[in-house]
Parts: sequence; C-alpha cells; structure tokens
Amino acid sequence: MSQSLPLVPQKGSYKVEVEAGKSYWWCACGQSSTQPFCDGKHKGSGFAPIKFEADESRVVSFCGCKGSGKAPLCDGSHKNIP
Repeated sequence: MSQSLPLVPQKGSYKVEVEAGKSYWWCACGQSSTQPFCDGKHKGSGFAPIKFEADESRVVSFCGCKGSGKAPLCDGSHKNIP
C-alpha cells in the first residue's frame, strides 16, 4: 500500500531530550505509534525514516506534522495546516 502524503499525527513539534552520541530514527510517514520515532509501520508505504544523530545532549523539536522543510526537525510548517 502506497500513500502519497504522510499522515499528520500532531500539529506541532515533539520536544524530546536526546543524548549525545545516540542515533534516532524519525518517522516520516506519520503512521508510527511511537511518534516522533519510527516503529516500522512505513513498510510498503513508499516512506522511509530519517536518521538524526545527536551531537550533544539537549532538547530537540522533532516535526510532528511531517511537512517540515528541515525534517526531521520542526521548521514551523505546522502553522500552515488548516
């Protein structure tokens, strides 16, 4: 099953504490039940998760609307969703 647009699980960002040196896989399809991270539900959808490598421990704003031009990070694109 292929979808052309991702689902929008949240109109806003997911603020997540990341740990330096760790990798995180951001869900690009919007189907994951472990938002904002991938749980494998994208299989067969045409979408693939995006790897984020934390260079320092900090709070990161991951995109929740799946429309960011700076994915996996939020760029405020959710403000344009009706």
